[in-house]
Amino acid sequence: MKQVMDSFWRAFAYCLHPRAMVLSLLPLLLMVALAWGASYWFWDQAVAGVKDVLETSSIFAMVWHWFELFGVGDLKSVVAPLVVIFTVTPLVVVLSLLAVSILMTPALVNWVASRRFVDLERKQGGGFWASVGWSLLSVLLALMALVLTLPLWLVPPVALVLPPLIWGWLTYRVLTFDVLAAHASREERLTITRENRLTLLAMGVLTGLMGAAPSLVWASGALFAAAFVVLVPLAVWLYTVVFAFSSLWFAHFGLSALAALRRAQGVVVVEAVDALDAPPV
Repeated sequence: MKQVMDSFWRAFAYCLHPRAMVLSLLPLLLMVALAWGASYWFWDQAVAGVKDVLETSSIFAMVWHWFELFGVGDLKSVVAPLVVIFTVTPLVVVLSLLAVSILMTPALVNWVASRRFVDLERKQGGGFWASVGWSLLSVLLALMALVLTLPLWLVPPVALVLPPLIWGWLTYRVLTFDVLAAHASREERLTITRENRLTLLAMGVLTGLMGAAPSLVWASGALFAAAFVVLVPLAVWLYTVVFAFSSLWFAHFGLSALAALRRAQGVVVVEAVDALDAPPV
């Protein structure tokens, strides 16, 4: 637990550094461009399609009639955008994680290593394409889990727990591999993952819960259409920040665990003063 909290606060301090802010710009710009492009080309058609389904469905006819009896107006106009938003949100989360994993995580790991573990040998246990392949496989498995568990989302308690678990598992899989890819050998990575599996999964689930906040901002765009252009980039930026923090948290924890593993094997690894002990450079 001490190592988890130590890594948490170090990641928080690093995340406030201007360097981390600058590194977040590239995935942010990419995701905002994709979000705006998708909104421009597909938003109206998607909302109209969902509204048409809601209006013509015999299943929902009684629901709309019941709401009308209580004086609620055209509820379909509010529900349709929300359905589109909540359908697209998992895709935005996955793309944000992939963008940060590919465009930010390697740079963040190198930054942490250069400040805390200068003499930590790089054994290159996983290359760029291995990382991409692992991330895509993990995303595919997570999306399959989402699809298979969709009926359970209708149960309120399950709907609050299941998505963070899936996102947490995905974050744990992707970031554990990425932060150790350059410095650890394959055997070291597997050992660290095996010995810290529950801890790493808990870290992933916590960051998955943190990722729920951008979803609330994202969904608000459906209720306040005038602010949608502002809320979409804000939600995407929050996703980027959450996953950047996650990368730093996993980097501090993973490299610290790797250094401890090598020390146990008799290798001298010196840990330098970092951002929590001295002003960032």
